[in-house]
Amino acid sequence: MNIHELNYVLCIAKHQNLTKAARELFISQPTLSKHLKKRERELGMKLFARIDNCYIPTYAGSRYLKYAAGMLALKQDWEKELLELSSSNDGELHVAIPLMRSSCMVPVILPVFHEMHPNIRVHILEETYAIQECLLKDTSVDFALFNETNENPKLSYEFLGKEPILLAVSPEHPLAGTAKVKNGRENAYPPVNWEAIRDENFILHFPEQNTGAITERLLQKHHITPRVPFYTRNTQAALLLMMKNQGICFAPETYIRNMSFEKDPVCFSLEDEEAFTSTVLAYRKGAYLTSYAEDFIQLAKDYFK
Repeated sequence: MNIHELNYVLCIAKHQNLTKAARELFISQPTLSKHLKKRERELGMKLFARIDNCYIPTYAGSRYLKYAAGMLALKQDWEKELLELSSSNDGELHVAIPLMRSSCMVPVILPVFHEMHPNIRVHILEETYAIQECLLKDTSVDFALFNETNENPKLSYEFLGKEPILLAVSPEHPLAGTAKVKNGRENAYPPVNWEAIRDENFILHFPEQNTGAITERLLQKHHITPRVPFYTRNTQAALLLMMKNQGICFAPETYIRNMSFEKDPVCFSLEDEEAFTSTVLAYRKGAYLTSYAEDFIQLAKDYFK
């Protein structure tokens, strides 16, 4: 078993298609098919079942994939450590992060990081959801930042910060005129009147997203069955639609603060202990972290202070 064979099988499982896998591996489809048949012949068992031209891992294939991913992760950890041992002036980081969180954090963190490590290349992998799953499946990702979710025993976590989810409405929306400063404090958000928004149009995130799941629970808690003309995974799109009076929406506070509007939206506090989102940083348990990776992690922590 060599590294190429491990990569071949993992790539087939990723695409469930030989042609797409071969394209990513920069080899021909017949060559990839030949390698797969050779590997299955050597093992004496099938790694994939062919179903409607899809390559679905068999039970033996699933076990093979588990160990293949682990072996590649060990190899990548060794290469990172070797690179740091041989030269502290070169290297790279692969960071998975939600698309909107990236637009808020990356412009703040990267300039400082590049002052500290000018020759380290940073690859930002921006995803809309399922960031934790991305980290578990893609061994090239060093660590990921995402909203807190159910912890996976294969990962180590570091808490970065917590922020409120707010209700945002267009300044032209009738609800905007009801906003009053809470307790006389200049920067406090007025509390939402749940009864007043019962018949509004809502622009919501999908339930599998962190903000979507939290707001769905809150709407159920207040016995609101929302009218939803738009679902989106993109918080920026939701906020822009809200500003065009297509509905009201929920978003984490920093997302709203980091967007540029011709006129600021009016925001309300949800007045609920569930209406917060926590951001964590996670990496594979036992993975080697270079000194510059640890510096990036510290900068991410400082962002939330």
